[in-house]
Amino acid sequence: MTSPFPKRLKEARLRAKLSQKELGIKAGLDEFSSSPRMNQYERGTHAPEFSLVKSIANVLGIPTAFFYAEEDELAKIILEFKN
Repeated sequence: MTSPFPKRLKEARLRAKLSQKELGIKAGLDEFSSSPRMNQYERGTHAPEFSLVKSIANVLGIPTAFFYAEEDELAKIILEFKN
């Protein structure tokens, strides 16, 4: 089974209207590697450390659990819980 993380990351980033580079920089990645690293995370070729996931969630204003929800309906409930 593949991780739901790449799909959820892209969903959340697009909802926030941020580029991969912008999100990466705001989450604490180096300016020059932020875009390629975020792209790798969204494609699922690499997975970020949990501390970075927490930073990304903080930037996007969503719970970290959202990234790991396998079902779309559960992901929606998690987002509603935060609000």
